[in-house]
Amino acid sequence: MYSFEPTEEQQSIIDTVRDFAKTEMRPKSMEADEKSALPDGFLQKSWDLGLAVAGIPESYGGSGIERSAVTGALLAEELGYGDVAMGIATLVPALVAYPVVDSGTEEQKKKYLPLFTGSSFPKATAAILEPTWDFDASELGTTATKKDGGYVLSGKKCLVPLGTSAELFLVYAREGGPGYGNVQAFFVPRGAAGFTVSEKEKNMGIKALDTVALTLDNVKVPADARLGGDAGVNFERVMSYSRIALSALAVGVARAAMDHSINYAKERTAFGEAIGQRQAVAFMVADMALEIDATRLLVCEAAWRLDKGEPGTKETYLAKMYSDKMALKVTDNAVQVMGGHGYIRENPVEGWLRHARGFTTFDGMAMV
Repeated sequence: MYSFEPTEEQQSIIDTVRDFAKTEMRPKSMEADEKSALPDGFLQKSWDLGLAVAGIPESYGGSGIERSAVTGALLAEELGYGDVAMGIATLVPALVAYPVVDSGTEEQKKKYLPLFTGSSFPKATAAILEPTWDFDASELGTTATKKDGGYVLSGKKCLVPLGTSAELFLVYAREGGPGYGNVQAFFVPRGAAGFTVSEKEKNMGIKALDTVALTLDNVKVPADARLGGDAGVNFERVMSYSRIALSALAVGVARAAMDHSINYAKERTAFGEAIGQRQAVAFMVADMALEIDATRLLVCEAAWRLDKGEPGTKETYLAKMYSDKMALKVTDNAVQVMGGHGYIRENPVEGWLRHARGFTTFDGMAMV
């Protein structure tokens, strides 16, 4: 069984990201949300941490640190504690780099991994989500058809993170019938014929994060644009790593809301006593703590199974489902603890509630 005590390396990562969240994320999060833009220089500062894709092997110019889903979950939780929009942005490079590490051909690794080992934040992202109310990652509407020695891609994507500035897109599309086994990924350069990138989307939450929609109108790509060549990509595993990242981000934002609620309940007095002394408030905060700890355990076990080499599909799916509900419940309770003040824009809990509401639709937007 896994240990509940972080290793020395994991604790160092937690401390580093926690400090980064405290100094570079939380103080700027409300202004970034109001301006609907990441703080100036944030992406480069997050890249300088050297953690988002530290698992790239040394043979391809990376740090060569052993990739661990558990370590990634610890990292993502601290990012979520700082700010969800900035946290997702920090993890975007992993959406392309790690699938290449796991599934790429030797030629693809040599071609694309150097994009993620330089000193500047890479302009690459991935597109999984689609603008349908019944979105199912195992039944994508975007299709890939073999033709003339290559592939033709057709369909629509949405909520593609950092898409406005991206020069390279890893687009997931369906070959054949439904099922994870028929989902493949294709490298599409910006400017390809029939490939349209929309203006920045306007979202309810994560407003600071640049997300775009894509339209693929018979976009032609060569055969070597298919990630993994003939072997393809293990999309089921891609989604498992994404669910770990998103679940951990959800734990982080919920933890932020709980901590804020506790501090408020201790300081806010009514009728001669702190409101935290009242059972209605105390029980609500206790329930927050219970839900957060329970979700963290689900996430850690699912991540541990991935690190053991198990598929982890069921465990990561359950963790994601539970964390989606938990984050919404905890942040909503935080608004209630604040009373009317929780509905005011100047109070961070209303923003955390808006962020939390989106986790049910964030599939594939982050990865560890």
